[in-house]
Order: sequence, then structure tokens, then C-alpha cells
Amino acid sequence: MSGSDTSDVPALPGPPPGGAVDVRARRTGRFSLLTRRDRLTIALMVGIPTLLCLFFIWFPTVLSIGLSFTNWQGFTAITEKNFVGLKNYQVLFTTYPAFWPAVWHNLLWLITFVFIATPLGIFFAVLLDREMRGTRIYQTALFVPVVLSLALIGFIWQLQYTPDGFINHILGRTGDNAIDFLGDPSINIYSVLVAASWRHVGYVMVLYLAGLKSVDPTLREAAALDGANARQTFLRVIFPVMRPINIVIVVVTVIESLRAFDIVYIINQGKNGLELLSVLITNTSIGEASLLGFGSAIAVVLLVLSLVPIVIFLTRTMRADVDVS
Repeated sequence: MSGSDTSDVPALPGPPPGGAVDVRARRTGRFSLLTRRDRLTIALMVGIPTLLCLFFIWFPTVLSIGLSFTNWQGFTAITEKNFVGLKNYQVLFTTYPAFWPAVWHNLLWLITFVFIATPLGIFFAVLLDREMRGTRIYQTALFVPVVLSLALIGFIWQLQYTPDGFINHILGRTGDNAIDFLGDPSINIYSVLVAASWRHVGYVMVLYLAGLKSVDPTLREAAALDGANARQTFLRVIFPVMRPINIVIVVVTVIESLRAFDIVYIINQGKNGLELLSVLITNTSIGEASLLGFGSAIAVVLLVLSLVPIVIFLTRTMRADVDVS
């Protein structure tokens, strides 16, 4: 082979077509992966939902905060005479009789969901994840309440709680001895919580079961080789891996418990022991009184109660993630 023979020497890559692309590549160190059409598509996909969120959620939220400092009734233009400062909040915290019972009922709703309904949903998800016989039937039975609206659930349980309904017959309390589950203000809130938890258990079960299906099976195998039993495997291996699902469940639980409205309104319009902040907002703002300013003050209180636990939980979770990394 002569020295001038270059047949075995690989050809060097030539310059890319288009000098402008080469210059841009040298300046940035990499080629752009997105075309102008891609950027426009992403901008539309992100921008349109953001604008809708700002218009339908945050704009009414800011407007409600502003209205909470007025006595506006919604029929006339707002003037300086309508501004009353903190008077709405002062009346709400001191002299409005239905406020504190409604706050307690909302907190009771939250406590029930967090410590009873949500753990039950997780428990059922763990059981169904084992692929036992009849798993599909159990999943369907637990998931059916999720697809029903809370108003329909309230109507269903209202039939069950009637003096001649199914539950009183099961307890053997008929006629004059029947329990007035929804009319007795000392127990009706607990009766409604049973109905609301019936739906929430299925909701949490679906979310958690979907998360369990995505867990790497090698983690369970490694835990079994280390001698861990089923409880230790779930608490020390599976549960930490499920952190994203846990965050979603916590946020959903807080929001669902504090925005509860349909089920109590369909029963007795949130009165006689079933007072909730959401019902007070509706009855005050668009009821006979039509006090939009005062109703907005209640809405702001509900907003704060909703955001505080969520922000605290997310802050601690993110801080823990940063410390681990």
C-alpha cells in the first residue's frame, strides 16, 4: 500500500448545510431541538390554560378578597360608602352565630377524611393490589361512588337514613323508636360524614392503586430477600416511594373536605346541625339577604383554611426532598 493511498481513511464530516445554523451551533454549543411551530404549540398549550386559570380562578379570588371589605349587596355600583374595612370580619368572628359551628364542622370533615376515610382507601388499595380472587368486582364496587355526584350521594343516603329506611330496619329501630339520623342536630353531621366518606374511600383507593401498580417489583423482591414482612415492606419501602401520590392525596383530601357543599345542601340546605362554610357563603351571598361583601369575607376565611395546611405540607415535603438530595 502506497503512502498516498487514502482509501482506508474515514472521511471527515463536512460543514453542516447552511452557514447560519453552524454559527448558531457554535455560539450556543448545541442545536435547537424545537422549531418555531413547536414553540408556538407549547405557548398555546401552556398559555391558554394559564389565562383560563387566571380569569376563572385567581381573578374571582382577588375580587372576593376586595369585596370582603365592603357591604356591597350586588345591585348597585360600588362606591366609597360601601367600604367598611374589617367590619365584616369583626361581625363574623364575634356575633354571627352560624360561623363557629360551620368552622368546627369543616374541621371535623377534614379530621374524618384524614384519619378515617383516607387510611381506609389506602388499605383497600393495598389489598386489591395483591390480585386476590374477585379483585375486579371489588374495585368496581368501591369505585362506583366516585362516579356519582355528591348531590346524588346525598339523595341516596337520605333514603337510607329515613325512619323506615334500610339502616333503621337493620338496627331494628322502626316506628316511634326509629333514629332520626338527619333531623337530630346532635348526630346528623356524623351521618353525613359516613355518606361523604363512602365516596372519598373509593377516590383514594383508585389513586393509590394506580400508584402501587407503577412501583418497581424489584423493590418488593429486595425487601423479601432482606426478610421484611408485608407490613415492613409497605411502610419502609413502598410508602416512601409513593411520595408523589401521597402529596396528591393530601391536597385532594384537604380540598374535598373544606369545599364540601352538595351533600349537606341537598339534605337540608346546610341547616339544623349541618352548617358548613361553603353553605354559609351561598346562603349569605345569593340568598334572601344577598350580602355579597359579607359572603366574600366567609369565602376568604375558607380560602385561608384551605391554603394553610396545603402550603405547610408542601413546604415541608419540598424541604425534605432538598435535604435528601
